[in-house]
Amino acid sequence: MTDRTRTFPEGFRWGSATAAHQVEGNNVNNDWWPREHAEGTSIAEPSGDACDSYHRYREDIAILADLGLDTYRFSIEWSRIEPEPGFVSRAEVDHYRRMVEACHEAGLQPMVSLMHFTVPQWFAQQGMWRAPGAVDRFRRFTELALPIVGEGVPWICTINEPNIAAMIAGGEDPANLVAYGLPAPDLAVADTLLACHRASREVLGEHTDAMTGWTVATQAFQPEPGCEEIAREYGHQRDDWYLEAARGDDFVGVQAYTRTIIGPDGPKQPAEGVETTLTGWEFYPEALEIGVRAAAELAGAPVFVTENGIATADDSRRIAYTRGALEGLHRAIDDGIEVLGYLHWSALDNYEWASGYRPTFGLIHVDRETFARTPKPSARWLGEVARRNALEAA
Repeated sequence: MTDRTRTFPEGFRWGSATAAHQVEGNNVNNDWWPREHAEGTSIAEPSGDACDSYHRYREDIAILADLGLDTYRFSIEWSRIEPEPGFVSRAEVDHYRRMVEACHEAGLQPMVSLMHFTVPQWFAQQGMWRAPGAVDRFRRFTELALPIVGEGVPWICTINEPNIAAMIAGGEDPANLVAYGLPAPDLAVADTLLACHRASREVLGEHTDAMTGWTVATQAFQPEPGCEEIAREYGHQRDDWYLEAARGDDFVGVQAYTRTIIGPDGPKQPAEGVETTLTGWEFYPEALEIGVRAAAELAGAPVFVTENGIATADDSRRIAYTRGALEGLHRAIDDGIEVLGYLHWSALDNYEWASGYRPTFGLIHVDRETFARTPKPSARWLGEVARRNALEAA
């Protein structure tokens, strides 16, 4: 060990994350499926079979464990569990419980997200988060999930990126949901999402011993000189409000990828000549440290890095980005911020919503024809960091 070795706290968790619609395949009952197949859609391509993880989850879990990771975050698909209002599929509840058990059998701790963007078509048709009974519906869904998460799930995320969900509701077209020009959020939807989160936490608190919280896409809004107030106003309703709302939660999830420069007219595109990723975002690993510090200050809760990664075809840049992000994360920890763990996005090269399969975030390559899994050098590199619980000098 050298003087430049950065050791993480004892008990720090290392893992990776996925989301049901992005990896399972054939989620025909949720609201994204018809969007993908609609005539004239702005979505690049349909999800189809995705990574077939619905059938191959044991293989995925085994690979993560073999790499040296110890935590797997995945989401459960509401539309599988309740494909029609009031009809509960016991088989699907059992399926997700088997995923929890498979994690334990492989030596991984599961983190389960209850809602990662997708909802049942019937709920969307009722008005989704604008529906009068939305909070009661989500409370009921949380109750339906108790056989899955009631035991052996240390961390539960109620709602993934509610700030992005509110912006989807405000902008409607998911193809517009990119950095450097996010649509204005629907603030009424934001209020409903917070009420859903609190109702869900109440149910989980009564019936589980899990730590519960929601995850926020922290976006590192940075003002140009003289634009501080513009950046504060732009960022508060898209970012900070959701961190402030996490006060009193058991943890807050931070999901960080890039930064956005705010000028006199709002968000700006990356400067010419700046390295960008396959999503068009600036290569900016410092975004994680910024997000973690903001979350700690505004939420006052322990932080869990629930997503951080990069869309690139050059795996050496994935390693460089992740190293830079972890260096910044370690600086925050050194300054006394309580960080529970780091989960890389994503475990697999998966379906990236309106962008389709082109942006590759995965630690593991997935053959689009055969579904064969091949861990990348970045996966083995991160696994070694996890085994040592330390980041060696470059």
